[in-house]
Amino acid sequence: MPSITGSQSTGSEGGDSVETTHELDAPPWLRVETTLMCTARTMREAYDLRLAPLGVNLTQASIVAYLHDFGPSTQTAIADHLRLGRAGIGATIDRLQERDLVERRPDLKDRRVWNVAVSPSGSELAARVLTVDTAFRAELRTGISRSERQALASLMTRLQRNLVSAIASSPSQTDPILTTTNLTTTNLTTRSTP
Repeated sequence: MPSITGSQSTGSEGGDSVETTHELDAPPWLRVETTLMCTARTMREAYDLRLAPLGVNLTQASIVAYLHDFGPSTQTAIADHLRLGRAGIGATIDRLQERDLVERRPDLKDRRVWNVAVSPSGSELAARVLTVDTAFRAELRTGISRSERQALASLMTRLQRNLVSAIASSPSQTDPILTTTNLTTTNLTTRSTP
């Protein structure tokens, strides 16, 4: 079972209480950045488990849902929007195409370019993914108010901007995906709200 990072249970008499160390004084494994990374990994693992009965993982489901919602797109545009590596996305799309969930079509304006489109069976899968996603997000949001989710989304967006700025000012920054013009906050489906 994944551990929860960022707080310590004190287990005092009369019920459990939670004691949080100020992050500036906390060891690295209790700092907010580590908590965010652990939460992201755990969330991905949980989504992969929930989507496994459909025969896809989060990356595959995200691609199918994106194509279902936005229509045919190039591999580069999909990679940029979903913040996925361009090299790996080709292999993932190959696997989805082998399962008849997506299809590649020549671009009518540029013969050198192929567009990826969701197939009819991919559209059916997108509807099933949406059902799983909606139910799972309801579970994740238990005990968290809408205003808390909105505040978290606002903080995460600011943190993401700070990260993009830090990457852009890094001397080794060579990945064009990590530019402020490409900064997007993407949910599994585009119809969700914080």
